[in-house]
Amino acid sequence: MAQLLRFIFIGDVVGTPGISVFQKWVPKLKEQYNLDAVFVNGENSAKNGNGITPKTIQALKSAGATIITTGNHAFDSKDVYNAFNERDDVIRPANYPSTCPGKGYALANVNGQTVAVINIHGRVFVNELVDCPFRAVESLIEFLKHKTKIIFVDFHGEATSEKVTMGYYLDGKVSGVYGTHTHVQTADDRILPGGTSYITDLGFSGSLNSVIGMQYKSILNRFLIQHRFGKFQVESSSPLLLSGIFVEVDADTGKAVRFERIRIIDKDLIVESEPENDKK
Repeated sequence: MAQLLRFIFIGDVVGTPGISVFQKWVPKLKEQYNLDAVFVNGENSAKNGNGITPKTIQALKSAGATIITTGNHAFDSKDVYNAFNERDDVIRPANYPSTCPGKGYALANVNGQTVAVINIHGRVFVNELVDCPFRAVESLIEFLKHKTKIIFVDFHGEATSEKVTMGYYLDGKVSGVYGTHTHVQTADDRILPGGTSYITDLGFSGSLNSVIGMQYKSILNRFLIQHRFGKFQVESSSPLLLSGIFVEVDADTGKAVRFERIRIIDKDLIVESEPENDKK
């Protein structure tokens, strides 16, 4: 009988509200889905929504995170550089320069099975200076497939077309391709023909009534008057949102056999308002 492993991937955690809703609901989800591992994008988990810090790494790990991925805000906080170099469970995009702290993949022992997570960064509309994400991820898969059949990819990108193309490019080669970065959960979750689970964006975790986790007024000024000097501030009001996906994988084949979106709106959890912060 095939061994089935169950995972959740949680979208970009934004500030203290994101941390709070993650801490409350991940233990519940672990019990509900009988989870074997939890993966989360933590690049916006710092208190001000910019970057990740040793403190927020510990908060996510204590709540059940197995591996933490990041993206374009990975190095916004200087005090996290050592964590990227010293930890194996916090990763940055693999197609960043090799001189950057940390590495672009992580391995975890999950119920006796080796599981790999790759972090990759898109180029379209977001960062044209990084190496080609398609060639970078292909090279890593060639390396990792000798260690495990269970490989997941967090594709941190802006363009839906780039992410969808990556999904088809990796179909049958990995267990799942999940988009992050835009903070808006998409409704195209599915298992592709080759057995790879896919969603264009996991969404985010933070305040529901916000602009991707931030208070809307300062962002509105950018659209109305092109005012780029105001500070963005994390929105802390309830209700809070937790977004992500659940996937069940056949450990023998590495293929996804069950897949569903997670979207929890919590009206009861209250967090204190954040102080002003640097612009995002």
